[in-house]
Amino acid sequence: MKVSIISVGTRMPAWVQQGVEEYQKRLTRDLGLNIIEVPLSKRSKSQSIEQSIKNEGAALLKKVPPESYLVALDIRGRLITTEQLAGRLDSFRTQSQNLSLLIGGPDGLASSCLERVDESWSLSGLTLPHPLVRVLVTEQLYRAVSILNGHPYHRG
Repeated sequence: MKVSIISVGTRMPAWVQQGVEEYQKRLTRDLGLNIIEVPLSKRSKSQSIEQSIKNEGAALLKKVPPESYLVALDIRGRLITTEQLAGRLDSFRTQSQNLSLLIGGPDGLASSCLERVDESWSLSGLTLPHPLVRVLVTEQLYRAVSILNGHPYHRG
């Protein structure tokens, strides 16, 4: 099973890169994790925020691997627990289904993305900066895989 995190933003701060790489390294045996970045659309007086979001959405959707189950990470999505994430991963793995997770930019995901996804998940009721979401998602994927493997990393 492969998981793709498709996110707006390039040139992440070192702490984001280090956090993602740490969990990505831990996951290599159990889960193929691919980080795909699309550039943040330029914000300018000649282009509205709505147009920037639309451009980012189109770029995100172009990067979705074929035949992938697509999930938006969005504050308005269904709140999921780590145990539920583990259950979903187990289901995807059993069905030989790949998973793609969309992370929007600072202004959120385009409506075109939200219309295209199979599900929307919320990681928290809090508004989180998109670089932090990358680290949080990779850590939660590792924790979910740990649950599935009976590893003591997860201690509810």
